[in-house]
Amino acid sequence: MPNPKRKHTRSRRDSRRAANWKLEPVPLSKDKEGRWHRPHTISPEGFYNGVLVRPPKTKKKDSKPGDQGGAQ
Repeated sequence: MPNPKRKHTRSRRDSRRAANWKLEPVPLSKDKEGRWHRPHTISPEGFYNGVLVRPPKTKKKDSKPGDQGGAQ
């Protein structure tokens, strides 16, 4: 296995490690209503590419405190 002949300095090592620090921003797209969103994701309303793919979430009705749901 090859070994380095000379030790690399700390500045050379650190500059190599620092080369990949920058992150790219998240790409954004506009929908038909003009709102910004991340591409290829379902909207909170359940739409993807203008088509309803998931029905919107609805709140469940609270059951009565004494009701066991039919269990006796």
